[in-house]
Amino acid sequence: MNSGDYTYIWQAPDWPNWRYDLTALAQRLSHVSQAQGRLLGRLSGVGLALREQASLLTLTEDILKTSEIEGEHLNADSVRSSIARHLGIDIGALLPADLHVDGVVELILDATGNAHLPVTQARLFAWHEALFPAGQSSLANINVGQWRDDQNGPMQVVSGPIGRQKIHFEAPPANRLNAELEAFLTWLNQSSHEPSLLKAGLAHLWFVTVHPFDDGNGRIARALGDLQLARADGSPQRFYSLSAQIQKERKAYYGILERTQKQSLDVTEWLAWFLDTLLQAINAAHTSLDQVFNKTSFWQRWTNTPLNARQIKLLNRLLDGFEGKLTTSKWAAIAKCSPDTALRDITDLVSQGVLRKTDAGGRSTGYTLASSDVHHSNHVEHPRDPPPKTIHQK
Repeated sequence: MNSGDYTYIWQAPDWPNWRYDLTALAQRLSHVSQAQGRLLGRLSGVGLALREQASLLTLTEDILKTSEIEGEHLNADSVRSSIARHLGIDIGALLPADLHVDGVVELILDATGNAHLPVTQARLFAWHEALFPAGQSSLANINVGQWRDDQNGPMQVVSGPIGRQKIHFEAPPANRLNAELEAFLTWLNQSSHEPSLLKAGLAHLWFVTVHPFDDGNGRIARALGDLQLARADGSPQRFYSLSAQIQKERKAYYGILERTQKQSLDVTEWLAWFLDTLLQAINAAHTSLDQVFNKTSFWQRWTNTPLNARQIKLLNRLLDGFEGKLTTSKWAAIAKCSPDTALRDITDLVSQGVLRKTDAGGRSTGYTLASSDVHHSNHVEHPRDPPPKTIHQK
């Protein structure tokens, strides 16, 4: 540690005067900018409908993954329906509104779709209320739409069983929050000397270090980073998900945050990690675009084929990246029909050349899309270590 006589960077006498080596970051900045240009260039020649579908896919993934980073798993169909409802995108039948899901969606859509608007205390409070519409986090009552008060002790990020908990970080005391947030919001809303991409990384780090809410600080910090990225892109539509990439590297994410908050105000290491992760997120977006383009091509090919609602629903599930092997029993469960009806649906699609059997037979018989112009690699998420928790430590 090279922090002198303090434990956390917010205790440094020159806090929050961030420092970084721009020369050491220059090549990374160039690579990210080039990747952004390639991605936006690929989208420039497609129609509005395809751009909407690509943005819908990205936003759905972003909202799912920013919640998964905190150990919360939302229903993907509910998230997708909520986004489509808010943006007026036609995706067919919509699921009923879910108050909690709608709140998370509203937060992200406001952060990215209204990135040009200033971020104010009232706006942050509204985001927090949207995250916790019932005023609870993990069944515990929390202060919603206001800064934390530390009545139950200092705000700490901890992990491990009770009695043997490890303190990863302690946030500034509550009596400093008004001044801390005033300085942060002034910097965020005004023009500053930092390159836009670095400002996104600094906004993320600065907010999560101040940790002004009882809960939801990580999600709001990532939303602020996305807001600054939207400002950098000059577009309210999102076509890559930084949160999805962070979720894949969650252990490294928590590790770099902890190291950074215990070192000095030279945050070159954090910004390098942020840019590397952002580059991976942008490059991964091409896979999502392939999925959107393949899906469009698929439905253009089979547009004149008579299909019932169950078949359309299950084909869309396959096109969206079905996890595992599609069997008759899974078809019946998803379509909410009998196994006999599921078999008839599948047999009809096989006879028309839409589906084909996989090699395994008997009860292991599975089905996949037969179209040669659609390619997928099914990916199954594996369990990961639980994230550290934020608590008021007495």
